Amino acid sequence: MATFRTRWFLSILLVILPNSCVASGPPTPPSNLDCYIPCNGGSCGVDIHCTWDSTSDPQFPTDYILHWESKDIDEDPVTKGTSLNRMIERERYPSHSDLYIWVQAKNQYGSVNSNKTVFNTGNINKPSPPKINKIDGSNLIEEESLEISWSFHRDPLSCTQKCDVQHRTEDDPAWIKTPVHYMNSFPLDNPQPCKVYEFQVRCGCNTGLMSDWTAIQTVNLTSAPIGELDLWMDCGFPTTTDCFLTWKRLPFSQACGYILGYEVTLFGNNGPVSVNVSTTEPGDQLVCDDMKCYLSYSLKDILSARVSAYNAHGATRPSHLTIPTQGKQENAQNIHLDMNEDNLTVSWNQSPQLFANPSFKEYVVQYKQVGSPLCQEFDWVKVGKDHTMGILKGQFKKYTPYQVTLFTVSDGKERHHQSSVIGYSLQGTPSIVAPFKVVSISATDVTLSWEPEPLSKQKGVILYYQIGLVNKKGVYKIPSQQHKSQTFTLQGLSPDTEYVVWINAVTQAGPGDNATVKFQTHHQEDYDIASHSIIIIVLTVFALVLLFCCVCNRAKSKACRMVYEKVPDPHNSRIFKQMKYQINDPLAWSCISINEPHPKISQLEIVEIQPSALESSVETTSHPDGLTRPAVGDGSTQIDCQDNQREDAVTEECDRIEGRYRREEYSKMVDSDEERDGEEDRGDSWSSSEEEQFTSGYEKHFMPTPLDVLEV
Repeated sequence: MATFRTRWFLSILLVILPNSCVASGPPTPPSNLDCYIPCNGGSCGVDIHCTWDSTSDPQFPTDYILHWESKDIDEDPVTKGTSLNRMIERERYPSHSDLYIWVQAKNQYGSVNSNKTVFNTGNINKPSPPKINKIDGSNLIEEESLEISWSFHRDPLSCTQKCDVQHRTEDDPAWIKTPVHYMNSFPLDNPQPCKVYEFQVRCGCNTGLMSDWTAIQTVNLTSAPIGELDLWMDCGFPTTTDCFLTWKRLPFSQACGYILGYEVTLFGNNGPVSVNVSTTEPGDQLVCDDMKCYLSYSLKDILSARVSAYNAHGATRPSHLTIPTQGKQENAQNIHLDMNEDNLTVSWNQSPQLFANPSFKEYVVQYKQVGSPLCQEFDWVKVGKDHTMGILKGQFKKYTPYQVTLFTVSDGKERHHQSSVIGYSLQGTPSIVAPFKVVSISATDVTLSWEPEPLSKQKGVILYYQIGLVNKKGVYKIPSQQHKSQTFTLQGLSPDTEYVVWINAVTQAGPGDNATVKFQTHHQEDYDIASHSIIIIVLTVFALVLLFCCVCNRAKSKACRMVYEKVPDPHNSRIFKQMKYQINDPLAWSCISINEPHPKISQLEIVEIQPSALESSVETTSHPDGLTRPAVGDGSTQIDCQDNQREDAVTEECDRIEGRYRREEYSKMVDSDEERDGEEDRGDSWSSSEEEQFTSGYEKHFMPTPLDVLEV
């Protein structure tokens, strides 16, 4: 319990002691002692008035005692009191003598004296301040100088007048003092327009004291606003066809008073349109804040604009801006950002071609918060053509995208887009990727797709995406494509297997959360069955065609030969080449490529019969359809296989010719997706060994021989 009381007592002392220590002790010495005999107009008083300054603590009463002495008298001090002025009556001091005067400050802790000051009682008359004449500064902007005048009553009239003039502007607290002799006026050369000047004057004689300073006299140099408006345009994000004029409000040093409104002229294909918007009665067309204004009038189909600001005395010079044609863009120029919550520094490399362009005037650096309304979270700065850096001040939010754009402006006030980039004052990890889904699945691969998050919701610049399989090693990095849907195909998967795949986005701050999707690959046999079905269909078609030709071989008719002329040869088909190995190897059926689940049907090439294919004893004739036909006997376009007298000879000839046609044309079938093999040089003779070779492959396996047909 005693410990608690001790601590409580010590805490009270800590609160009380600092205040008591600071306040204790004698007062500070008085300063700036001044004694004078006041004058008013042509007459002066006789009593001496003294004033001084003090910095003593007002919480402790302090008495001030005025002391004086001279070689002629020794007077008692003036009665003490707490005021900072005292008066020495005329009866208590000698005339035209030196007085040593000082002030004593005294309180309960002690006393202290000021420095002694010598005053001559015959030379301490203090005249009243002069009177400044009224100045009208409304038209002074047209003059070369600003002149201020005053009236001063001299006492006595024979004294030589001297005055001091001091002046300053409202935005500069330092006074500029100038001595003036023998004159009642002062000219200020080259005054700055749209400035508020302050003046003070004091006067005196060559003997005696100077008067007090006059009260501050204010002169407002009002005029028409000067300079030009900083005119620009906001096209939102992303850039659209609806752009709006915006400009920065004039500072006070240029506005020269209150801006009453703006005169806007828009130039389009149909001629100029003038719009006068007032700041005193703002409507829907003009929207202003503390820094800038914008006109809610779409610039679609507008070629150029002109804007000026006006006050009660006139208007600024018009500012011009040429509206660029949509889609017009100069060569991209890389820009670099250094951005924090308070500053945005943009730098770029100087282009020699651009710098050498005589019409190039300046750069403009602009930033716009993505997703913000028009002319909000939006600013720009103009930079001279010799510089390659622009600095903008602002309050840039964390995890918020800003589009930073570099423009160039020509002498004709036409702007040209150079480059744009997205910047962040501070980046965060991205949100989960959504939607993330499966587009297509096969037995060994899967195609995935996802949409990028809207830029206004992104917390940082997405560098790339990461994709991987759950419980599997290996990660795929896919570069980010802003504003575009993206796909990725995982290959080398196992058939009929369930997988879970994940994805995340990566920014400078790191990866975001994973999004997952589950899928199962297809059975491999599904594709084998489909491939086998196609092959069986193709083989059946060829089998039917060959069966018909074999039957027709005995008929020796015109239709027979026409069929023979167009019989394809499957030996050149890629499909049959693959089948050759698959038929011999049963395990090869499971190796059909799944990359071509629907192989193309082979294209059958129609080959015309060349005249050299016939024997020299067989004449040829041209047929209207462009094909060459063998002619027998009287030159008819078909071999008369029914002539009883020549039946044996013609039959033998038909067998020989038709067999050759069948073999040659049959061998020239090619797939539609491969180059046709060159024609082989074949002999005209037909032997039993050749016939055996011809019928020993494909036909022996799938088709009956001609002898089998005849037996039937």
